[in-house]
Amino acid sequence: MNKTVFISSAIIACSLMAQAREWSYNDCVEWAKEHNISLRQTMLNEQTAMVAEEEAKAAWQPSLDFATTHGYSNAPWGEGNKNSYTSNYGLNARWTVWNGGVRENNIKKSELQLAINKLNTANQLRSIEVDMLGVYINLLYAKEAISIYEEAVALSKAQADRARQLMEAGRLSRVDYSQLESQYEQDRYALVNAVATYDTRRMELKKLLELGINDSISVKNIEWTRDEVLALLPSMEESYRMATAVDLPLQINDLEIEDADVDVKVAKAGRMPDISLTAGVGTGYYAPGESFGTQMKRGVNESVGLTFSIPILDNKKTKSAVAKANIQRLNAQLEREARETELAQQVESWYIDLQSAQSRYIAGEQQVSSTELSNELVNEQFNLGLVNTVELMTAHNNMLEARHSLLQAKYMAMLGHKMIEYYRTSNINMP
Repeated sequence: MNKTVFISSAIIACSLMAQAREWSYNDCVEWAKEHNISLRQTMLNEQTAMVAEEEAKAAWQPSLDFATTHGYSNAPWGEGNKNSYTSNYGLNARWTVWNGGVRENNIKKSELQLAINKLNTANQLRSIEVDMLGVYINLLYAKEAISIYEEAVALSKAQADRARQLMEAGRLSRVDYSQLESQYEQDRYALVNAVATYDTRRMELKKLLELGINDSISVKNIEWTRDEVLALLPSMEESYRMATAVDLPLQINDLEIEDADVDVKVAKAGRMPDISLTAGVGTGYYAPGESFGTQMKRGVNESVGLTFSIPILDNKKTKSAVAKANIQRLNAQLEREARETELAQQVESWYIDLQSAQSRYIAGEQQVSSTELSNELVNEQFNLGLVNTVELMTAHNNMLEARHSLLQAKYMAMLGHKMIEYYRTSNINMP
C-alpha cells in the first residue's frame, strides 16, 4: 500500500469523525432507554406480569356463563309423533368460597413476579450502562491514541526530511536515510491502524445504541486530571457492603426466595378442602307441545348449590408439588449465595485492576518524561552527526511506546474508578 492510500485513509476517517454527531455518555444512556431492543423486550415481560397480576386478582370474582343445548330425535316405529325437538337455556354462576388460600397466594405470587420483572428491567438497563461505559472509555482511549500517532508521524517526517538534507549534503548515507524513511512509513501505518481501531470501537457503540448503517457517531472528549486518575480509593470492605445494599440481582434473589415460599404454600393447599357456591337459572322447550312462550315461562327454574370437596388420594401430586417447591426455594437461596460471592470477586478484581493502573500511570509519567528528554537529546546529537539512525529510531520508538502505555494506564484507571463508583452507588457519573 503506497503513501497516498495511507494518507487518504487517515484524512477520510478524521473527516468522518469531525462530521459525526458528538455523544456524551449520558446521551448514549438516554438513547438506549428508548431504542435498545433487549431493554424493550424486558419491558414487555414486565407488561405481561402486570396482566398476570390482574388475572390473579380476578379469581375472586364469580364466573358466569350462558349455555344452551338443542336436540332432535326421530322414532320411525313409534306411536303418535315420531319426531321431537328439545332445547334448554340456562345461566350458570360459580364462586369459590375457599380453596385453601390458593387465590390469596396466587395474587401474592403475581405481585412478586411483577416486582421481579421490574427489577429485571432496571437491571437490564444497568447492564447496558456498564457495557456502554466500557465501550465508551475504550472509544475515548482510541480517539486520544490517534493524536499520539499523529505526533509520531509529524516527528518521524521531520527526521526523514532532515535525513534527506544530510544525505544530499553528503553527510548521511542512503542506507541511513532509507531507515528513517521506513520509520516514517511505519508510523503512518500505525496511525491508520489507530484510526481503524477507533472506527471499530465506534461500531461497538453503535451496536449498543441500535443505530443503523447510515448513522455516524463520535464521542465528546473528556479531560481527566492527574488527581482524578490517582484519586484515593475508598475502603474495599465498605464498597462491598454498599454494593450488596444496591445490587439488583441480590434483590431479585430475595424476591425469588419469597416467591418460592409462596409456591410451597400453594402446593400445600392441595391437601385442603375446596368450598364453592353455584347458582343457576334455566328453562326449556319441547316440541311438539305447547307454544314456545308458554313452555319457556313454565319451564323457568332456579337452583343454588354448595359444593364441599375434600381431597383423599391424589396420586402423590400434592406431595410432589411441595417437594418441588422446597427444592426451588433451596435453589433460590444457593443462587443468592453465589451472587454474593460473585459480587465480592468483582469488587475485589476492580480494586486490583485500578491499583495496578494507578501504579503503571505513575511509572508511565516518569518513563514518558525520560524518553521524551532522551529523544530530544538524541535528535540534537543526530543533527550534529554524533549518533546513528539506529539510536535515533530507538529513542523515537521508546518515546512512542511510553506515551501509549501512559495513555492506556490513564483510561484503565478511570474505568476502574467508574466501576467502583457503580458498585457503591449503582450510578455512573460521567461529564
